[in-house]
Amino acid sequence: MTCVDKDAAKIAALQAGKMPIYEPGLSNLVETNVREERLTFSTDLGAAVNRTEAVFIAVGTPTRGDDGQADLRFVYAAAKEIAAAMKGFMVVVNKSTVPVGTGDEVERIIGTVNPGAVFAVVSNPEFLREGSAIYDFKHPDRIVVGTDDPRAAALMHEMYRPLYLNAAPFLFTARRTAELIKYAANGFLATKVAFINEMADLCEKAGADVQDVARGIGLDNRIGSKFLHAGPGFGGSCFPKDTSALAQTARELGAPTSIIEAVAEANRKRKSRMAQKVIAACGGGIADKTVAILGLAFKQNTDDIREAPALDIIAALHEAGARVRAYDPQATEQARPMLPDVTFCQNAYACAEGASALVIVTEWDAFRALDLDRVKQALSEPVVVDLRNMYSPSDMRKRGFRYSSVGRQ
Repeated sequence: MTCVDKDAAKIAALQAGKMPIYEPGLSNLVETNVREERLTFSTDLGAAVNRTEAVFIAVGTPTRGDDGQADLRFVYAAAKEIAAAMKGFMVVVNKSTVPVGTGDEVERIIGTVNPGAVFAVVSNPEFLREGSAIYDFKHPDRIVVGTDDPRAAALMHEMYRPLYLNAAPFLFTARRTAELIKYAANGFLATKVAFINEMADLCEKAGADVQDVARGIGLDNRIGSKFLHAGPGFGGSCFPKDTSALAQTARELGAPTSIIEAVAEANRKRKSRMAQKVIAACGGGIADKTVAILGLAFKQNTDDIREAPALDIIAALHEAGARVRAYDPQATEQARPMLPDVTFCQNAYACAEGASALVIVTEWDAFRALDLDRVKQALSEPVVVDLRNMYSPSDMRKRGFRYSSVGRQ
């Protein structure tokens, strides 16, 4: 396998064993496969294409600023370069998350650039969770392949076959259906997150406990317990942009998705409400106070800060006049350019030193086992705002903290 990128510095770093992202187990996996000569890195797409039967397009599809749709420039540019290098039958696999109909356009581009090419364009969306991507790849709950070409289907089946002893859970569909499955899956999961966050707000008003509510509904196997964890809203590289792109595609096709649009709007408001929760916990004002933020990545086990709730919360706290210090086990270097007014700390306790409040934003395991006596001693006021419900309200009160969490008394 050859991984190709235009960024020569990134390829050089990979060849030297330096990963461009943090993902548990990734460094060891790459090192092993490079050593065993199963994996190489290159900037020469033409040479790589000539040695393969399948090419995976796995470029970014960020949100387009003008209308919320996915920006497909990189997908189409890759298609043109692949087409120019094609020789013999080839399967072009679209791994990037793309709107319905993108595969049709990739097919048209390749046919235009190389009219004599013999090829098939396949949609093969990924369902990997950041922080658990390697496990998810090796133990997929489904492998979606969108194609009507039997040669392409057979090749895809053979590539994924080693993942299972018996039979891998393949779902072969039409290409457009496969493209929509990815967006529909993320849209539904985002809906579950937004729903339980709204239930958390209701629980706070009604004197109920959102964690018990989540367990009570999650035990219904028609609903399931996953993605029913109340918190500061979803972020990352998938849910925000994919809900936006799905809603825009639906509008363009004349079938607007009012639920998905409401989910995206609810999530935007959620993040600003979390900043107001911090301000309320500090007595209604934080001007000239220091607030300590634990967690910058949008979730644990990643350094990804794209659309992370911490960014919106910090911006709102700054606007209210607060000074902000922050600590994250992995995301600090990614966050520095985006948060020039934040003081970054080496650990959670240095972050808490002299702060009027400690805010847990990301659910890192390290934050589940803080030395609470040390935290209390470091803070200038014993205020903890736990946006991930990592601690017990009764225990925190017994320890003398003014403790605020999500959806609980």
